[in-house]
Amino acid sequence: FQKYDLYRLDKGPEKSTLNKKDAIYALKTMHYIRRMENKSAELYRERLINGFLHLYIGQEAVAVGLRMSLADQDTVAASYRCHALAVVFDVSSRAVFAELMGRKTGAAKGKGGSMHMYAPRFYGGEGIVGGQVPIGTGMALAHKYNGTGGVAFTLYGDGAASQGQIYEAWNMAKLWNLPAVYICENNKYGMGTAVHRHSANTRLYTRGDLIPGIRVDGMKLMDVREAVRFSREYALRNGPIVLEMMTYRFYGHSISDPGLSYRSREEIKTMQTEQDPIMLLTKLVIEKGLMTEKEIEDIRTSTYKEVDEQAEQAKADAWPEMSELATDVYAKPLEKVRGKSPWELL
Repeated sequence: FQKYDLYRLDKGPEKSTLNKKDAIYALKTMHYIRRMENKSAELYRERLINGFLHLYIGQEAVAVGLRMSLADQDTVAASYRCHALAVVFDVSSRAVFAELMGRKTGAAKGKGGSMHMYAPRFYGGEGIVGGQVPIGTGMALAHKYNGTGGVAFTLYGDGAASQGQIYEAWNMAKLWNLPAVYICENNKYGMGTAVHRHSANTRLYTRGDLIPGIRVDGMKLMDVREAVRFSREYALRNGPIVLEMMTYRFYGHSISDPGLSYRSREEIKTMQTEQDPIMLLTKLVIEKGLMTEKEIEDIRTSTYKEVDEQAEQAKADAWPEMSELATDVYAKPLEKVRGKSPWELL
């Protein structure tokens, strides 16, 4: 590892091992996410996707490294840039594409769209900036109260890092020493605003007051995985901790943002050619003799084919029925009022 930056900690993650099975999982999943997101951009340009579309290209190491470090009882809540996290919780790209296109086979039955995808133990994307942090804190309280042995992981972006609700949630998490790990995905720009233009303290991992923090190279899968492992164990023993993942999005803030009014083409190209997380992991795996270039290329080719096929399947999926409009609004299905269901014409 390069040396981690630590706050209120005497030591951080110190070593890491990677076997071939984990390398295959990581590379396949990162390629899967990359192709899925690029395909989503294509579907948007074909006008098959409407509304918002926030892509995860460039940040794949964070989602995959996180998933590799979780226990079965752990839970995750995230921001609206949530497609990749849905995938690592076993949502297929078909279900993601279907959701983006409003089909009933989607991850949220076609009603959530880009910002609202869910899966067991993944409490979804949150459309309100920073709104997932109190939710994640509540999940941490549930883990402690029910004695599950689980940890609640909550992801938010650098653009949300100054939200007041985050500090309120942190205060309660530390007061009760909840098993909570807060992960700031710092991709350097909140929409089009660089961190130094909106934050007096740009060392976001130090902003938890009494809560310790670690700054992590979020482009390196192994750094992410070990930081999450370390933080999980810390949270179970001592209470909340903050991770700042230094990452980068290759696309703009959303699909409608070219991403060039606040950063240069040269900056983007440099990050793509020198800091691409898939490239960095591929290089590491080959250098350590875990896999050959051909094995990795075969994974990429087969994964791209799988995702492309699922996109075509999603295009053919049906739209939801009108009756679906009123489901999942409350835990208990809505009853008829004066003999009429909410989706029936009066």
